[in-house]
Amino acid sequence: MATFTLTTTLALPYDDAVEAVRAALGEQGFGILTEIDLKATLKTKLDVDVDVARQVILGACRPALAYKALSVDPSIAAVLPCNVVVRALDDETTLVEAFDPDAMMGLADNDALHAVAADAKERLTAALDALISNEGAS
Repeated sequence: MATFTLTTTLALPYDDAVEAVRAALGEQGFGILTEIDLKATLKTKLDVDVDVARQVILGACRPALAYKALSVDPSIAAVLPCNVVVRALDDETTLVEAFDPDAMMGLADNDALHAVAADAKERLTAALDALISNEGAS
């Protein structure tokens, strides 16, 4: 099975993990453009109460990377921003997943876009790695 996410698991409660993810993404130059609380959205849009773990989808964007990608191919906007999901596994453990820019490049055959995707992947991986290395410092 092909993987399409970069993943890390944190020994942190959900709220602390969301805060740590925001900080790690910020250190890599990403801002959060959108935030979707999955459970609340399903309640609002479908009036359903779902029994899912707490999770949020953060739409992260590094403007310089978005600009480079859009300069090469304006259609890349359809897959922006980079989605990062933070999901509680239990009271003390949280999963963090980011859409892998390499998987996105399966949609495009363009060397310039591959360079942008490589930069994005490097920064997203660095953010996830920082979460693990900073975990003990909390």
